[in-house]
Amino acid sequence: MTAPRATAPTFREALRFWLKLGIISFGGPTGQIAIMHTELVEKKKWIGEQRFLHALNYCMLLPGPEATQLATYCGWLLHRTWGGIAAGVLFVLPSAFLLWGLSWVYVAYGHVSWIAAIFYGLKPAVTAIVAAAVIRIGRRALRNGVMWAVAAAAFAAIFFLQVPFPAIVAGAALFGWIGGRFFPEKFPAAAGHGAADRGTVMDDAQESPAHTRPTWARAGQVLGVSLALWWTPVIIAGLWLGWDGTLVREGIFFSKAAMVTFGGAYAVLPYVGQQAVEHYGWLTAPQMLDGLGLAETTPGPLIMVVQFVGFLGAWHQPGGLSPLLAATLGALMTTWTTFVPCFLWIFLGAPHIEQLRGNARLGSTLTTVTASVVGVVLNLAVWFGLHVFFPIPGAVDWFAVVVCVAAFAALQRFQAGVIPVVLASGVLGLLWSLI
Repeated sequence: MTAPRATAPTFREALRFWLKLGIISFGGPTGQIAIMHTELVEKKKWIGEQRFLHALNYCMLLPGPEATQLATYCGWLLHRTWGGIAAGVLFVLPSAFLLWGLSWVYVAYGHVSWIAAIFYGLKPAVTAIVAAAVIRIGRRALRNGVMWAVAAAAFAAIFFLQVPFPAIVAGAALFGWIGGRFFPEKFPAAAGHGAADRGTVMDDAQESPAHTRPTWARAGQVLGVSLALWWTPVIIAGLWLGWDGTLVREGIFFSKAAMVTFGGAYAVLPYVGQQAVEHYGWLTAPQMLDGLGLAETTPGPLIMVVQFVGFLGAWHQPGGLSPLLAATLGALMTTWTTFVPCFLWIFLGAPHIEQLRGNARLGSTLTTVTASVVGVVLNLAVWFGLHVFFPIPGAVDWFAVVVCVAAFAALQRFQAGVIPVVLASGVLGLLWSLI
């Protein structure tokens, strides 16, 4: 007997989900990917396991925030171009609004202690979410001893040796490509279809929808529209406020940064911080660290810290505008030029990636990359645990330990939803700090 197929979501249902995801997407890219996997693959059964992992592996090879691009990819699979746009925008929008408000509070009042209190409770909950993700993804990705060894090697490389994330992915891809050629039985093209895949709206064996098939006409249209949208605000700012103004300089700088953000936010932040502080003078080094702290305690991609940089840069160099108006436009310019390229990479490349889903050699390569991702996610869980449970060397934060254990039990044992776990943890953090 086969499980009844899940009902395909309407566009309105998908909109509600992507908005919810943007609100609860704490924990950096791996935490956000874990939440998407739980919701899209396991609970809602909108997308099959291998389709999800295939899309994830492609997004990990792109510059820019992989979680945002994965949401865009999944939205595009379900509801064409507008579905991808809605998923990507709603994934970022709550964070953009929240960070704009926090940036204004920061420059106006200089402290956001109550926000820190709430997120004091969220951090152990995020640790539990990531730990649960390691177990879920590992069960499906680590099908033999070779895949376990790949995951262990990836964890050791990133945790002990600080090997850059792109190098780990590239090494796993090369290893999988070679292994798939000479030892195909040890490097399977896919993990297979488990019970979680039965009844899925867009399962792994299903033919790719017609809208995912690539054409040259479509590629040209995507390229032209995306480039026009990307650069139009920069051109308007230059014509309005001058080509040496802060808005234009921010637009050009963060457009360049969007092209080289391989390996996630932490890989590009040293470059952004150095240029923003030392070259452009948009903010000070302590302010850059404060902005990173704010971005880490808000939902959405960690790279949203660039919005804080854009806000303060235009606040300090308003160029004839009021500081708040200039700062708001600076935040918008920075966010726009950082995230519009994400849509270009997905809409231009995803159709070709979909056509390669049945390629055995590519499948073994991406399966090995997925195994390495398990080790990377485990690294994040351990990294979170060390910083959350031991904020001061030698001292254990027992409140964080208790909240993490309770959140993990709620997620794993009682199958609680992510939203109630996150909300309850935030309230506990605020109450504990007040007490």
